[in-house]
Amino acid sequence: MNRDELKGKTETAKGKLKQAVGDLTDDPALHDEGVADEVAGRTQDAFGRAKRKVGEAVEHVGKTIKR
Repeated sequence: MNRDELKGKTETAKGKLKQAVGDLTDDPALHDEGVADEVAGRTQDAFGRAKRKVGEAVEHVGKTIKR
């Protein structure tokens, strides 16, 4: 797991928490902010996973070339 994945998962959790608090307090603005945070977190997590996969592919190609 890289930094982007970790930050994304943290942001997603923060968003879900804000949504829950917004629902409990009947605060639609806080709920909507939580939705936005969750989407941003999922996007950053996906970017991190893609970045890791590209790195792994490049590493694999490098090992294959060395053989």
